[in-house]
Amino acid sequence: MKFPIFFENSKVPVLLSKIAPIEINALSFFIFVFARSTLDERVRRHETIHYKQQIEMLFVFQWIMYGYFHLKGLLSGLKGSEAYYMNPFELEAYDNDETTDYLIKRKPYAWVRYWRKM
Repeated sequence: MKFPIFFENSKVPVLLSKIAPIEINALSFFIFVFARSTLDERVRRHETIHYKQQIEMLFVFQWIMYGYFHLKGLLSGLKGSEAYYMNPFELEAYDNDETTDYLIKRKPYAWVRYWRKM
């Protein structure tokens, strides 16, 4: 079986968008990616980058750090959507989701270099 497992046309992103600071199109959680519609290759790559980040940090530690970075952004005066986009995990994914061979060339813990941008 190939991971992550993609679920397109899912209600999960729609429901989570009601409490999130942004409208969620897709999200990676554990070995699953939930998307509100069909996914193009760029978004598949973006979510697979998050999947790789989660594997590196044994899933739970990535979720904890993701929350930490988001809270740090909010406490530094950023709006919810700004804190989302400044999160190092998102910075890596958005910076590289259009590079077709990024997942092949990506080094472990590549998101760490984006930590300094916060």
